[in-house]
Amino acid sequence: MEHVRTGLQEEDFDIGREIEHAKKFSGRTGGVVLFLGVARDFSQDKDVVRLEFDAYREMAGRELEEMAREAAGRFGLLALTILHRWGTIHPGENIVLIIAASGHREESFTAARWCIDELKKRVPIWKKEFFTGGEVWVQENP
Repeated sequence: MEHVRTGLQEEDFDIGREIEHAKKFSGRTGGVVLFLGVARDFSQDKDVVRLEFDAYREMAGRELEEMAREAAGRFGLLALTILHRWGTIHPGENIVLIIAASGHREESFTAARWCIDELKKRVPIWKKEFFTGGEVWVQENP
């Protein structure tokens, strides 16, 4: 039985705690892959001052859970964590955390990549970039 944990949160992640949880959930874990999305300080040829993420939280939470359960089954994961922040985020701060744990590395790598790609397509989260002298909603999901 796999363990799936998802969430939207304003505060940063405790990455060390999340990795330890994924490793210890099953003694069969042989590969743990982490993807960490971080706010850049440069986009569209401009210096980024900050980002603001907004979400349709109820729907986003349900979609994250559904997507994570699908990934766990599809890739034979033992544990999967997908956390995404909302609110104001500054350059260098964490945005999204995906931790995929499986018996072997290949499944974990493939699952982590699939999860971030699906998150961008399916989960209703929107990003606004603030520059010196302007702002823009990013057309593609974060």
